[in-house]
Amino acid sequence: MTDAHAALLARIADALDRLAPQPPAAPDFDAARLFRHEAAGERFVAAADYPMALDLLVGVEGQKARFVQNLTRFATALPCNHVLLWGVRGTGKSSLTKAAFMAVAAEHPDLKLVEVDRDEVAALPPLFDVLRARPERFVVLCDDLSFEDGAAAAKALKSALEGGVAGPPENVLFVATSNRRHLMPRDHVESQGAIASAENAEEEMSVSDRFGLWIGFPPMDQPTYLQAVRTYAERFDLVVENLDRRALQWSQLRGARSGRVAWQFIRDLAGELGKSLPA
Repeated sequence: MTDAHAALLARIADALDRLAPQPPAAPDFDAARLFRHEAAGERFVAAADYPMALDLLVGVEGQKARFVQNLTRFATALPCNHVLLWGVRGTGKSSLTKAAFMAVAAEHPDLKLVEVDRDEVAALPPLFDVLRARPERFVVLCDDLSFEDGAAAAKALKSALEGGVAGPPENVLFVATSNRRHLMPRDHVESQGAIASAENAEEEMSVSDRFGLWIGFPPMDQPTYLQAVRTYAERFDLVVENLDRRALQWSQLRGARSGRVAWQFIRDLAGELGKSLPA
């Protein structure tokens, strides 16, 4: 090879190095306690602390106790289970997860929460590999999980939870919330043939078995709904006549009773009274 050829190849190599994408920066988990994972850029975006106190979530005392117990075991490196919180919408599944995390993280500063989008389930295996090498302990939360993309997403999640030959990461606890106990899309039977549908249904349902702890959230009855409204009103000093009647009228307009509906009523009431609330 002549000197001219060598110089040309060197210039080509330098140009390729400049064109190649830079490796992602090492995540700074000291910046916050909550993060959002962006799979496209392999980024961890810091988020503000979750503002709602755990004791404000009423009507789910049993669910709170069981989840906090499991989370505390994880934070202290004791055996625990991945968690599926399932039930009707608006019953506090996501709020409980984040509020409980904040309560436990106050005692365990190495505990972090990483939220992933349900459309990025396929990115979970490489994410878990990144977190495996870290000294922190991570709660990975996927809100409103279901397998609209079919069995491929289910296989990716199973791979992440089982960890392949290396086993699951000891420092990762996966938490999912869903309106459906078995995480299956409602229309999977209609869009597939009978054999493919049965096989994919089996694949999707088998993912639920990877969650050792299932916590159910039933619909909220009227006394519990009113208790939630009263608890919020007392905590934030929202004094108004006929609180119960107004709260029931609000729920009738919404056609539902839930913790979410109670909080939305309280936000409307606080705005009426000119008082601020946590975001």
